[in-house]
Amino acid sequence: MPRFLTALPVYNEADHVNGVLDEVLKVTRDVLVVDDGSTDGTSELLADRVAVHGDIHVVRHPANRGYGAALVTAFQTTLAGDWDGLVTIDCDGQHQPRLIPSFVEAASLPGGPSIVSGSRYLQHFAGDSEPPEGRRRINQDITAEVNRRLGLEITDAFCGFKAYTRRALARLAPEETGYAMPLEVWVQAAAAGLKIAELPVPLVYLDAARSFGGALDDGATRLAYYRCVLDRAEATVAAGREAAS
Repeated sequence: MPRFLTALPVYNEADHVNGVLDEVLKVTRDVLVVDDGSTDGTSELLADRVAVHGDIHVVRHPANRGYGAALVTAFQTTLAGDWDGLVTIDCDGQHQPRLIPSFVEAASLPGGPSIVSGSRYLQHFAGDSEPPEGRRRINQDITAEVNRRLGLEITDAFCGFKAYTRRALARLAPEETGYAMPLEVWVQAAAAGLKIAELPVPLVYLDAARSFGGALDDGATRLAYYRCVLDRAEATVAAGREAAS
């Protein structure tokens, strides 16, 4: 059986972290938590869990560096070990850990995809949340733009529930530290010709008012930020191709 590490980027998730980890550990014993400088007691909860149960591995950033930086740490940790791949799952209760084996299975098929990405818009599930209109609209706009720019056919550009094969991780080198890091991944994956597939996942919003932090709570500012990251990622890919030619 392939061995995939499951990583959870965490920042100030004291209300959710132990409950989510309990569910994750029902389906896998290979669990990494990247604590991105939490200040709400999450770090202490994780330290207590390691001391009492020893059932997870924790890497802690001394200060908050951003969602993308936490995922980069998960990428690097996977490649430094002997894992066959990586599953990423958010720790805010929006994702269902019981689906982790489905992601691993899809990413382990011979000749299958190198990246398996969750989509909240491929299929309707009973009990799905109604997404906040502003977030849904921005996701639609950016997903359409990603497809147009990169020739992809994805339906959810931002879902954090993903599986990456080791081959995929070796071809990706994201540098974006914030929430737009997945957009950089799409640019690099398309440039590398990586095969991508989506799996339907339930649409769950436990906190519709959850903050993106500072100015990014403004929709227009967030949209401009996402497009800036796409522009920069495409420019970096183009420069790399020119240097190699």
